[in-house]
Amino acid sequence: MPKGIPNSQQMYGIYRRPWGFEVSIVRNGERHRALFGEASHGGLDQALQHAQAWRDALVQRLPPPLRRARAQKLRVDNKSGMPGVFRLLAPNGRLLGWLAKTYIAHDQILRALFPVSGAGSAARSMAEHERAQQLNQMKGRATVHPAEEAIRKAPPPSTDGLAPKRSRSEVVRRTNTSGVSGVAFKSPRPEHPGYWLAMTYTTGKGTTSKAFSVAKHGYDKAKELAIAERRRQLEDKHEQC
Repeated sequence: MPKGIPNSQQMYGIYRRPWGFEVSIVRNGERHRALFGEASHGGLDQALQHAQAWRDALVQRLPPPLRRARAQKLRVDNKSGMPGVFRLLAPNGRLLGWLAKTYIAHDQILRALFPVSGAGSAARSMAEHERAQQLNQMKGRATVHPAEEAIRKAPPPSTDGLAPKRSRSEVVRRTNTSGVSGVAFKSPRPEHPGYWLAMTYTTGKGTTSKAFSVAKHGYDKAKELAIAERRRQLEDKHEQC
């Protein structure tokens, strides 16, 4: 989206990448990030749905901070040591008073000045007390995006019906000529009829492979058998995990 215009609710916190989608949301100064590849999730639509479900779960688990809590964070330029309380100085640096100030809404800013000329040393304490009273009028959570509240009120996200994320060994590479991950045609030399190979790697178990000769089964049948074998290998792998 153009700068200054928030993404739609559907794409809030989700960014299109050449390989799929990235989810990135900041909470209390910490960035939460996850990647959802088109290849590893079985297509662009599936990757987006997984990204949205992850985003929604995060938003519901980690809502924005309360406005009152955020307003009590001390700003770098604050010299008083208390958020929302500021020194009012004359051009020569002489202390004139203490100001209590709270931003309630875009059209409502509460201010109260306590001059030291009248209150003396009690001016600061009076400003701090006023600031606490102002904070009592601040309600709700920080607004980080128009979609946040709607997402938090929605039912818990579900990935039922979505294909699970594929392991790296299940992703079809661009160099794959069979159209099925883990299945490849091999020919040891130009005059050799070749064979179709089904191969699966399992962490801690090693590699399982089986070849189907083109001379014995024919090209198409050997490929079909290799694909069926690959599926069987993946089923065994998933049962072991």
